[in-house]
Amino acid sequence: MPKVAYEVKHPERRTSCVVFASPHSGRDYPSSFLHSTVLDEMAIRSSEDAFVDQLFEVAPQAGAPLLMAGAPRAYVDLNRSCDELDPALIAGVRRQGHNPRVASGLGVIPRVVSNGRAIYRGKLTMAEAERRIDQYWRPYHHMLQTLLDGAHQQHGQAILIDCHSMPHEAMDGVTRGAMARPDVVLGDRFGAAASGEVMDLVESAFAEAGFTVARNAPFAGAYVTQAYGRPSRNQHAVQVEIDRAIYMNESLIRPNSSFAAVQERLSAVVSKIATIGQKRVRLAAE
Repeated sequence: MPKVAYEVKHPERRTSCVVFASPHSGRDYPSSFLHSTVLDEMAIRSSEDAFVDQLFEVAPQAGAPLLMAGAPRAYVDLNRSCDELDPALIAGVRRQGHNPRVASGLGVIPRVVSNGRAIYRGKLTMAEAERRIDQYWRPYHHMLQTLLDGAHQQHGQAILIDCHSMPHEAMDGVTRGAMARPDVVLGDRFGAAASGEVMDLVESAFAEAGFTVARNAPFAGAYVTQAYGRPSRNQHAVQVEIDRAIYMNESLIRPNSSFAAVQERLSAVVSKIATIGQKRVRLAAE
């Protein structure tokens, strides 16, 4: 089993209402899991948001915590609801309506990795699915809500930046004509998960660092933004998808020659985002 459900890097002094989280960068692949899959060690990593935790590791220096998954996405998907169980993979699960994520094999216990490649030869038991959810999914989400509650108590609001990466090919059918190909796609579920003010500030932070930014297409946000984005309660959630090609070799799953430069630019982005809300807090204190 993966050794830990999550890791948190805390700032020495928490000065920001922002929480950064990376639910898909977990890379602890236990040997028992690798022996149970039909995929090789490279293919099983294809749905992983490789190195995203490293891209955002400066968050604690900016006064914000960084929450990172321990278990890999192919083992348990923390950006799914715990009841998104796939009857085609887990024995004893009944079909309940149509869920496109589950139908495509991308439930909380994934059946496939990228390009629809099957992970297992047969089915898993319900007991195995529940064990993964209890030992990895629940602790991660408990800690995520704890961090957001702490931000809200201290600052009067909480902002979640849910950090992901996207395959370069994901934008192939989206950009047309003279439209610039986005480096970053921000998702707020079309305004349901974050206020327009927060979204504008997050977008400007990326744009000022030289990234081309798009909103909500083709990624508007999944379970995490839906579950944690509550603008009416001053709890905002923004999903960030970064084009993998700008910082890594996707086929080899290795940082490319631009990794350090992209990481440096993202450090400026993180520092800027971490200041959201601070001005309002200072004015209220005065």
